[in-house]
Amino acid sequence: MDTSNPTVFVNAELLGRYVGRKVRAVIQVIRNDGTAVIGKSTDEKQIIVKGLPPSQLTTFVEVIGIADSQNSITADKWTNFGDNFDTFTYNKLCQLANGEYRHLFL
Repeated sequence: MDTSNPTVFVNAELLGRYVGRKVRAVIQVIRNDGTAVIGKSTDEKQIIVKGLPPSQLTTFVEVIGIADSQNSITADKWTNFGDNFDTFTYNKLCQLANGEYRHLFL
């Protein structure tokens, strides 16, 4: 397992800390125009995801890519997470992975 460039769990609030780095986020898809997806992060804030999404997106999608700015990601991986997702628990995971338990997440 390559641990030289770990992918950080983020919500919209945390995204700005990792500009230029590889991140992962779960969003609720609000709008898809084919080249960018507007989504709501697990902390209820907007994230813009650039890149080429799959033709069919479910309501909740995990994206992995490079944080471009405080509110955007250029994704290279898109994973459908279905139409029901526990955003509260994922948001808590993001907080813990960037807080007191950061050492557990490489």
